[in-house]
Amino acid sequence: MSSEIVAIPQGSVTSVPGFLAGAVRAGIREDVDKLDLGILHSEQACSAAGVFTGNRVKAAPILVCQKHLADGRVQAIVANSGCANACTGEEGLREAYEMAELTAVKLGIQPEDVLVASTGVIGNCMPMERVRGAIGDIVLSSKGSDDLALAIMTTDTVPKQLAVRFDCQGRRYSVGGVAKGAGMIHPDLATMLCFLTTDAPVRGDFLDAALRQAVDASFNMITVDGDISTNDMVAVLANGLAAGEPLDAEHPAAAPFCEALTQVCTDLAKAICRDGEGATKLIEVRVEGAASEADARRAARGVAGSLLVKTAIYGEDINWGRILAALGGSGADMAEDKATLYLSDVCLYRRGRVLDHDERAARAALAGAEVDLRLDLGLGDGAATAWGCDITEEYVRLNSAYTT
Repeated sequence: MSSEIVAIPQGSVTSVPGFLAGAVRAGIREDVDKLDLGILHSEQACSAAGVFTGNRVKAAPILVCQKHLADGRVQAIVANSGCANACTGEEGLREAYEMAELTAVKLGIQPEDVLVASTGVIGNCMPMERVRGAIGDIVLSSKGSDDLALAIMTTDTVPKQLAVRFDCQGRRYSVGGVAKGAGMIHPDLATMLCFLTTDAPVRGDFLDAALRQAVDASFNMITVDGDISTNDMVAVLANGLAAGEPLDAEHPAAAPFCEALTQVCTDLAKAICRDGEGATKLIEVRVEGAASEADARRAARGVAGSLLVKTAIYGEDINWGRILAALGGSGADMAEDKATLYLSDVCLYRRGRVLDHDERAARAALAGAEVDLRLDLGLGDGAATAWGCDITEEYVRLNSAYTT
């Protein structure tokens, strides 16, 4: 059968067989009336892998997750918004462990098989008197993914979830995902949480490698504002309900599985940038012809992360010199007389020469909700794509009053 990857209509983490979710309003932030505490649960034990923030300041839940993932087995994730439980010392660590224990008791599993994910304001401890009662009130179902997606949102304006499937040698495999993130977004993860599910049986080492590859091509190639969070995590749970031989690098389904996982991560990463705090435009930067893939990644991320590029795109100002300046400052090898710059299909600069261009077409390329930049460095075969968004007055307003 075909290994074509197909989107599942209204797909989510619970579109994958064997996964349940649910959420409640615990009142973690009393001033915000929203769902804020949720659980993702597999009815079967799972092999699991995770990738965490590159920030040296790591929130208590991250430390707990790293310990609980050491054996590569997880069966549930408990997640909250409204409090990051970061920079909270031993008290915060005790609270994160308690959240895992409370969830384990509710589900009849071991605390070591529960991951903890938190997002919100740094420096506040969890209001455990509210959390203790609320965890028991969470109702789990195969329809609960929408509530979970809402419960992990902070400054997000829309929930982010999807699922895909593919067939290989008579078996059908599914991959689903849910994510949150809108600000404090930068390569090496961001202020984001992402939970991925699959019914494929996957060997632990291969699952870890596949996740890292997918994250590197997606979440590590997005930037909103240049800040790396204390709480970032991406976790994948594989419950094996699709049956068959466990996937490893030699399995016929290995390549389409990696492609499906990367597609889900990439679509969620782009959704995060599209929903960047105050953003009005998604920016895609494609770099080709770099001396190496590493240089292509540096160049793409450097341009996507430039505040001057972001503000010019917000203002729909064809100030293309900022793009070349950001490229030159990215650390990637480049030469002015070899580089070429396109805004959508409009070539603005080619190998040291400023080109006459269709002004109307260039302005139209900046006017839409998605802006495409393409740079050919003319030095080799390296290629990479990064995503970002524009920076607006609304971003400043949101972040100047985030805790007040």
